[in-house]
Amino acid sequence: MSDKVTVLVAGSWGTALASVLAANHSEVYLWTRNSNQAAEINATHTNNQYLPGITLPANIIGTTDMEAAVSGSKAVVIVAPSSAMRQVARSLKPFWKKDMLCVHATKGFETESMKRMSTVISEELGCTEAQVVVLSGPSHAEEVVRLCPTTVVVASPEDKLAAAAQELFINNDFRVYTNRDQVGVELAGALKNIIALGAGLSDGLGYGDNAKAALLTRGLAEISRVGVELGANPLTFSGLAGIGDLVVTATSKHSRNWRAGSMLGQGKPLPEVLESMGMVVEGIRTTEAAYAISVKLGVQMPITDQIYHVLFKGRTPRNAVEALMGRDRKTEMESISQETWEQWHS
Repeated sequence: MSDKVTVLVAGSWGTALASVLAANHSEVYLWTRNSNQAAEINATHTNNQYLPGITLPANIIGTTDMEAAVSGSKAVVIVAPSSAMRQVARSLKPFWKKDMLCVHATKGFETESMKRMSTVISEELGCTEAQVVVLSGPSHAEEVVRLCPTTVVVASPEDKLAAAAQELFINNDFRVYTNRDQVGVELAGALKNIIALGAGLSDGLGYGDNAKAALLTRGLAEISRVGVELGANPLTFSGLAGIGDLVVTATSKHSRNWRAGSMLGQGKPLPEVLESMGMVVEGIRTTEAAYAISVKLGVQMPITDQIYHVLFKGRTPRNAVEALMGRDRKTEMESISQETWEQWHS
């Protein structure tokens, strides 16, 4: 069998995962639409737009040719922004074979349809959602490429596919667990970006550690609440894809979502924030989709609701915090029914 693996596309996370794969496999093709970026990867083994100062393994091959990138590969790893996922999957379709392992590592929703990425990919490739393995967990690209110890999870209800994805990625620096709860892993990875925006807002306002700890805790509660409503195992949100990824994204200088939230908290308008970031901030599109999902399902997501109004309705961050602090009195343990827990423990 070929030892070639393909990664689509060459952003920071796609490049970092290509670097992991290059330690395990003889050839890793890294596809990009940008011919200058492909030439740079091949000539200097760098991708300075996204990972400045990093030298990439020599067996990563940059290309703009989708057929050359995919043909003969045993696995395709899709790391496109959520807004581009359908288009990238559609471009992949003519060259994808059903015996190729398909993994995606994008944390977001398709805003217009509110669909998860595994749904979007399966629709375009003509396969089942279970055939699209999800990779998620606490994993900044900037640390992965420097071989900092990192642990993630791969999820599919088909054990053989999850095990194959585990084998594809795992090495001494990149530990991989498997999980059958594809829905929960995917939802956790997307929704935590909203709470990371909120943590950045809190820090930008100068509110300190007490406020951020409360925000993360209550944020995890609302992620779990909507996740269970959509069919996830509640225990998934206590694992790497849930609390693990939430902590790293909401507290780190590497987090685009935290940085964007911090700038918003300091009073900078959203267009200026996005221009200064220079990269996709998935939490912004995810907030829009999650707000619509919460309204559709009738599930309370108070933090998401306030961040939505800050991003899209002109509410000030300070007023959003005041609205959260002034909510009706509640008990802490709320809104996951005993029947739901019994379903997952049976």
